[in-house]
Amino acid sequence: MSRRPVARTNTTKPTAASRKPVPASRPSYSRSSAAVSPRDIPQVVQVARTYTGVPYRSGGNDKDGIDCSGLICSVYSEIGVKVPRISWQQSEFGREIGKLEDIRAGDWLFFVPETGKEGYVSHAGIVTDVRNLQEIIFIHASTSRGVREDNLFSSYFKGRFVKAMRPF
Repeated sequence: MSRRPVARTNTTKPTAASRKPVPASRPSYSRSSAAVSPRDIPQVVQVARTYTGVPYRSGGNDKDGIDCSGLICSVYSEIGVKVPRISWQQSEFGREIGKLEDIRAGDWLFFVPETGKEGYVSHAGIVTDVRNLQEIIFIHASTSRGVREDNLFSSYFKGRFVKAMRPF
């Protein structure tokens, strides 16, 4: 899988990396009718949760086995939206969310492999629920446990988080 480097800005608490937003026009990625709107987000979350328990498979794209970027791609495909397939491409798609308090359901979260180091986007998930500023729940394809929901502020994820994107 191709990867692009991402700079890490803070290792103690999740923050969005300070990068310029990707331009909104993406001719190769579109929806046949219109872009995803806030009213579509409950459907995104509902479809994503149908993958819960699906085993992890690198390069997987369906309910027989799926990886993190495949989960995002498949969920949006099921609602008629074509998005990039590879996690680093997904991390440049849409508009970057600059503040944690602005993250909402349907946004995408991106992670690097090691705490405290500059690295490559290696993992991604879809926000399913924002309960408060310490409980941002997202669904992802875990290599060891398959598709599941976790808290961004868990000890494992908070030090690896690099950015959030709003895809539409």
